[in-house]
Amino acid sequence: MVAFGPGLHMLRADTSPVKDRIKQITDAAFPSTIQYSACNNTKQGMERREGKSISLVPEATLVPSGAVHLIERQEQGWPYLRP
Repeated sequence: MVAFGPGLHMLRADTSPVKDRIKQITDAAFPSTIQYSACNNTKQGMERREGKSISLVPEATLVPSGAVHLIERQEQGWPYLRP
């Protein structure tokens, strides 16, 4: 899963409405094959606007650009599902 733009709130430790669910899914899938990727461009923009550092849920990995990460995955044959 790749989160960018307003979707990054899903992976923010302070604002995620689904952080408990992310932990449940990850724990149930141990060893987990689910990857949660957070866009660093979005994170930096939020930090500038809010004037504070933002923490991510422990399950999230920071990627330089969420959009580029999605494009790379699609080129590798991964499906793109949008809510």
